Amino acid sequence: MQGSNKGETTLNGKGLRIGIVQARFNADITDALASACLAELESLGVAASDIHHVKVPGALEVPVALQALAERGGYHALVALGCIIRGETYHFELVANESGASVSRIALDYRLPIANAILTTENLAQAVARQTDKGRDAAQVAVEMAQLLATLS
Repeated sequence: MQGSNKGETTLNGKGLRIGIVQARFNADITDALASACLAELESLGVAASDIHHVKVPGALEVPVALQALAERGGYHALVALGCIIRGETYHFELVANESGASVSRIALDYRLPIANAILTTENLAQAVARQTDKGRDAAQVAVEMAQLLATLS
């Protein structure tokens, strides 16, 4: 993250093309994640015209949209935004595990950085407490990893 570790490079998003996939489920949280992410991308120099932001129903649909963007090509990094709050059934574990594993698989399969900001929390208060910081963090991770991969190609 920017300024959190000594020896870090300066984050510069100028010229980067970023795709964002946002789940609509728990929209108050995911809208806040998206707002923080978009504001941070702008502050890092990513042009609004270089950001492609799409919405899907929920966290389980995020990976298929990420895969479609990866297949389309032209992106330097992608961002996954969602919010899964534990309920009374096993569904929480299923959604959290499957969405997380699928996001990682797409990143590896396409060798494309994906900042995973699909929150998995015990309750709404934990989600609210994380929504802004995690949205901002996702933007920073996307830019940092895009810069890093450019140097490794």
